[in-house]
Amino acid sequence: MEQNSGSFTQIVLRKLRKSPIGLISFSIILLAGLITIFAYFIASDKTQNANRQDLAIAYAPIGHKQLTLEIPLPNYTDSRSFNDYFFGKEIDSEHISISSYKINNDQLEYIPYLGNGLNGEPLKVNLKEWTKHNISLTSIEKDFVFDKTYILGTDSYGRDFFSRLVIGTRISFLIGFIAVFISLIVGVTLGAFAGYYKGKTDNIIMWFINVIWSIPTLLLVIAITLAIGKGFWQIFIAVGLTMWVEVARVVRGQFLSYREKEFVEAARALGFNDFNIIFKQIMPNIIAPVIVISAANFASAILVESGLSFLGIGAQPPTPSWGNIIKEHYSHIILGKQHLAIIPGLAIMILVLGFNIFGNTLRDLMDIKN
Repeated sequence: MEQNSGSFTQIVLRKLRKSPIGLISFSIILLAGLITIFAYFIASDKTQNANRQDLAIAYAPIGHKQLTLEIPLPNYTDSRSFNDYFFGKEIDSEHISISSYKINNDQLEYIPYLGNGLNGEPLKVNLKEWTKHNISLTSIEKDFVFDKTYILGTDSYGRDFFSRLVIGTRISFLIGFIAVFISLIVGVTLGAFAGYYKGKTDNIIMWFINVIWSIPTLLLVIAITLAIGKGFWQIFIAVGLTMWVEVARVVRGQFLSYREKEFVEAARALGFNDFNIIFKQIMPNIIAPVIVISAANFASAILVESGLSFLGIGAQPPTPSWGNIIKEHYSHIILGKQHLAIIPGLAIMILVLGFNIFGNTLRDLMDIKN
């Protein structure tokens, strides 16, 4: 008979390494986390929210290459700050799709690309637009006229679809973290008090839990959102305030079981106060089920946020999220641009599936009887 040795965490990690499906789901979650942190390192469009628009190349196909002319704006800077690397750079230059160009004396003449194979009349730009920013003539042709590749094409506004999709990962991933964090604070606290004190405290908290439980999650989130307003942080708070109920029920059940254990009776006999017994004696023993339910809530939060963004209540444009990307392009499923709606839908499905599978795997791994 195999004997498990080591701490509880070491046993779980050892079992996880032997679970291929658990490792795959964990890898998906880890990849999404890395993309969330380094989104602007990965994205092709490094401006805030990848919101650089060019209607001339709207709905460009996957892998489209376009000759592009970059003209500095008055606020142009040739460097990026620490904040720009993680939150995107303010648009400080204009990107123009062109068919060809030539430099004559102190002017750059180009033929603008109008889309669908059409070209416009030649236009001229004074080279001072570059030289006033200490950009040499050699650098103009080397760095400010280039072929720009759109890995997944462009959306209806001519924005880089790949970059929008990558940066949209942040909303879906962070909503899970913040919503789960809020649900743990509220759910664990109420569940612990209800299960430990029982009696009237338990009755009041359970009545409140049952009332919240009876309201459909989506309707409750919409109501909270309308009360506190639309926005990036508001949606995080709204989703978090609706996901604590299941946590509270699980924690309450665990506390009802553990409050009668011998080590709790011993703690009371030694004179430990209720706070010490709840948070230092019982709480460490219920971490496993709380972690498992948190993984499930993470997946639920992603789905709720995507649904709200699709309805226009979640993250507001131009902030990209997978939900509002689908909203902008779902009608194109029958118009020959299916990937604009299908790819973010697949991203949601894969990430949610990853969290659900990882939660189920954790449940099995944390069963020390196995």
